[in-house]
Amino acid sequence: MSSAPVPINSVNGQPPVWGWVRVRALVIDSVSSPHSRRAYTTALDDFRRWSEGSSRRPFNRESVQRYRKHLESRAMSASAVNLHLTAIRKLAREAAANGLLSHESAAAIVDVKGCRQTGVRTGAWLTPEQAKALLNAPSPDTLRGKRDRALLALLLGCGLRRDEIANLVWDRVAKREDRWVIVDIEGKGNRIRSVPMPRWAKSAMDLWIAAAGIRNGLYFRAINQKGDVGDGLTAQAVYLIVRGYADQLGIRIAPHDLRRTFAKLAHRGHAPLEQIQLSLGHESVVTTERYLNLQQDFADAPCDHLGIELENL
Repeated sequence: MSSAPVPINSVNGQPPVWGWVRVRALVIDSVSSPHSRRAYTTALDDFRRWSEGSSRRPFNRESVQRYRKHLESRAMSASAVNLHLTAIRKLAREAAANGLLSHESAAAIVDVKGCRQTGVRTGAWLTPEQAKALLNAPSPDTLRGKRDRALLALLLGCGLRRDEIANLVWDRVAKREDRWVIVDIEGKGNRIRSVPMPRWAKSAMDLWIAAAGIRNGLYFRAINQKGDVGDGLTAQAVYLIVRGYADQLGIRIAPHDLRRTFAKLAHRGHAPLEQIQLSLGHESVVTTERYLNLQQDFADAPCDHLGIELENL
């Protein structure tokens, strides 16, 4: 196979659209998370638009390096640039694996370095007072308000991701050991977990489903202008709901920050770290610790809890 670079929209003599659509689909189908699929779709389509500009850039190491500089010129964060590059590396691997790009060209593209990240993005957390204000922001007297309060209650009370909220179905809420639990949630990396529900979150859910007349299927549904309950919500709709109430309160947060808040407040309430990890579905406790933004506490230090005293001092 020739190692000559090829345009991103024309590979090995195949029709341009066929080549691009096929490889793009292979990349997107290689990930299971809805968030990753959306992110890869956005990244690949952005790269194609850039590569098909006035200069009709080929798909090779040099063009990918130039694209990285283009992303940096747009003042994108290092993590956003690196996500775009990850999608492009997958594009190169899939193209080579399917005979649409030489392995030499693919290896050179994969070797393009990402942006160096300094520090750790920790996100935002709500104080207990802010969390209560957010929960009380939706009107308890309207159907939409009942839905939104239940949605916020599960984000804050169970630490769910927004796509997990959007995909929550009737048979996933059940009693275990005499308490209500969301069972068998499939999270990132196909990890399955079950998450206990606080009583106030279950009560908010019950008020919503009773008012909406939901008895099966998805728990959270769209509501049209007439007040009629329709089909399920998208993850983006969950995002917009959270941002809408946060803006009303003058708080700058996103749904994932409510997941961080769940972890932070649970830890402050002395919940065991490993139990917080299990509820969040993290493979590594290191990830959970990042959510907590743990800092050294000199006022209540670990050495004060050893239970040891030295006599005759």
